[in-house]
Amino acid sequence: MKEQKVYLYNNIFKSIVFFFSLVTFLSVIIIAIFMVVSGGPSIMKVGLKEFLFGPVWDSANEPPKYGILAFILASFGSSFLTVLFAVPISILVAVAIGQLLPSAVGTVLRSIISLLAGIPSVIYGFMGLVFVVPFVQRVFNLSSGLTMVSAVIVLIIMTLPTIISVSETSINSVDKSYLEAAYSLGVRKEYALFTIIIPAAKSGIMAAVQLGIGRAIGETMAVIMVAGNIPQMPSMLKPVRFLTTAIVTEMSYATEQTRGVLIGIGLVLFVFIFIINSVFRFLIKKAGMIHG
Repeated sequence: MKEQKVYLYNNIFKSIVFFFSLVTFLSVIIIAIFMVVSGGPSIMKVGLKEFLFGPVWDSANEPPKYGILAFILASFGSSFLTVLFAVPISILVAVAIGQLLPSAVGTVLRSIISLLAGIPSVIYGFMGLVFVVPFVQRVFNLSSGLTMVSAVIVLIIMTLPTIISVSETSINSVDKSYLEAAYSLGVRKEYALFTIIIPAAKSGIMAAVQLGIGRAIGETMAVIMVAGNIPQMPSMLKPVRFLTTAIVTEMSYATEQTRGVLIGIGLVLFVFIFIINSVFRFLIKKAGMIHG
């Protein structure tokens, strides 16, 4: 009788998991179809080459110009810089919390980082507007601190908690026997952590980086408050507009053609995110196979 109940519960659980997996898969397919159907014709009307590589965006011009190259460069340039700075810092903090600091201190820091990860992005944007923007303006002697530098700083602060949390979990999940074997060979703990433990946890760390990139590329509210939101070719000390902020900025008053182009920007963002996730899934799988 007990085995029958366990079998029944297992089947129910499997059915629930299958149902929500199917819903998730269908949701992605529906979103993709919607963006292709709604944005595809507008992209073709503008011209794919002009749309992706055009340097000028001016939807109010006659005829309008819908080049999004500046948005692409700004989005991926800021994401690259964010990851470049956030990943090393996150790994060092994750190692310190999980392996080096006293457990009481690590517990407090872990709670603070979890709290930071749950703060809404608009709060980060507001704090960036109050503290980061004046700081950048003063340091670089600019007329305005609403620049790409300000956006990158805010994105780094936003992505750190996510990458730290996932990286720490991955590092702590590495078998303790790795460290014990290193100690038996006379290896110092710090050296063992960076040469044995971190490489063993690289698949989890890459998953953390993937989440960080996703947040950096997809962020809207925080960067729209600190980046200046001007459609021009990106420069670190000038205002810029990102793919996400371009959609938010003009969607409310867009004409039918512009609305289709904005949905096309969403399609470009969707494709880029899909490519990045696919690459990271391959790297994570390969890292897991090598580790195994």
